[in-house]
Amino acid sequence: MRDIPHVRVAVIGTGFSGIGAAVRMKRAGLHDFVLLERADAVGGTWRDNTYPGCACDVPSHLYSFSFAPNPRWPRSFSAQPDIRRYLEEVVDRFGVRPHVRFGTDVLDASWAETENVWHLRTTTGDLTATVLVSAAGPLSDPRIPDVPGLARFGGEVFHSSRWNHDYDLTGKRVAVIGTGASAIQFVPEIQPLVGELTVFQRTAPWILPRADRPITAVERAAFSRSALAHKAARAGVYLIREAEVPGFVLTPAILRVAEIAGRAHIRRGIRNPSLRAAVTPTFRLGCKRVLLSNDWYPALDQPNVSLVGTGLKAVDGNTVVGSDGTRREVDVIIFGTGFHVTDMPIARRITGRGGVRLSDRWAADGMSALRGTTVHGYPNLFLMIGPNSGLSHSSMVYIIESQLNYLMDALTTMDRHQLGVVEVREDAQWRWNELLQRRMNRTIWVNGGCRSWYQDAQGRITTQWPSSTWRFRLATRTFEVGEYHLTATPARADAAAIR
Repeated sequence: MRDIPHVRVAVIGTGFSGIGAAVRMKRAGLHDFVLLERADAVGGTWRDNTYPGCACDVPSHLYSFSFAPNPRWPRSFSAQPDIRRYLEEVVDRFGVRPHVRFGTDVLDASWAETENVWHLRTTTGDLTATVLVSAAGPLSDPRIPDVPGLARFGGEVFHSSRWNHDYDLTGKRVAVIGTGASAIQFVPEIQPLVGELTVFQRTAPWILPRADRPITAVERAAFSRSALAHKAARAGVYLIREAEVPGFVLTPAILRVAEIAGRAHIRRGIRNPSLRAAVTPTFRLGCKRVLLSNDWYPALDQPNVSLVGTGLKAVDGNTVVGSDGTRREVDVIIFGTGFHVTDMPIARRITGRGGVRLSDRWAADGMSALRGTTVHGYPNLFLMIGPNSGLSHSSMVYIIESQLNYLMDALTTMDRHQLGVVEVREDAQWRWNELLQRRMNRTIWVNGGCRSWYQDAQGRITTQWPSSTWRFRLATRTFEVGEYHLTATPARADAAAIR
């Protein structure tokens, strides 16, 4: 029987989280790891999302690793090609590429209790790992609603994150489903090309002006020559973004000022009074994701665009039907309907103690983890951007680096104490999440008068972090052994487990 290869650490995914984990391990002298990537290139969501106008809504200087600053960002808000190029550069600069297995989709990862390893079944073969890091991310798998009649539609259908660049939209009748972060970027780009554009809006989002501008050559030269200047620019952006935290999690009334700015933004961008009314949100700013755009409202106000103020109910032949009965014959349907965030598909592929799939565990008890990273019943498993680690105001790269601190301290602790298994205690995970949910009760996400993808089917906020990013950094700076069941390696099997 052929031996199955073994690695110390297996990482699923090569977005910011996976690449960051690889760099941190290499810098710590740990080289026995592999990155399993289902695609043929690195980049995660910044590889997959190539729709027209795709860009980041976090300022560029804050959207990079602290250990790999980029003084050459071309704009204050960078576009998808620039972010993907940055990630490729980081991979090559730190020698990560040899550790990546491209075209390798993880079909199943199961904890073997007798061996204390993870057994991974992939499309390119099996392997085992002592530690499993899921860096698949919550924006990995697109969500397309189950619309009656969609399978019989005779035209073109695709999700924004799987954009069909071979399909020419020129002169076509297009239906766009959704008005979220992706749609507000690609709709203004395709509006001048298409013949007719029908936008289905289930709920109107809050949209604020986007303070985007080119970063001048003089600025880029200064940042390249002076690391201090670049750090100062990054710190300035960070502090400005952190100042928004009280409005989201402590005193939502603070956001009233932003709502005034949002309504003024509507008046400046749209002349039609009835359209103004249709795009004005009916919930508090911050309850859903706050979006940034300067051209969304003007695009909606063009003669070839019509806004349907409901969701898509059905597809009848080549006709899309809104929940209000509106019917439009179209050639192509583009879904801008987001991703599986509160029901991450990777959870269906991870099986812990007792043969329990992580997706089943979360379906029964709600999606939760200790410090957004570890889950009881799933030894030696570390989640990147796990439950309640998301942000509404700042850069997820900061959260990722915080979790990487936690991961590296866990690996160091395992080496120092010769541990083979670390598994979070159920009571520690419960206490952590009880505290999170109590804090959540005063946030805008609970009290803003809306439902959003921040919430699971039971209405619990399982995605967002209800505090500042520096508090998350403090919470993940140390791997607290008292919160874990610790088991010695086989070499110390005669010794008592460290408690």
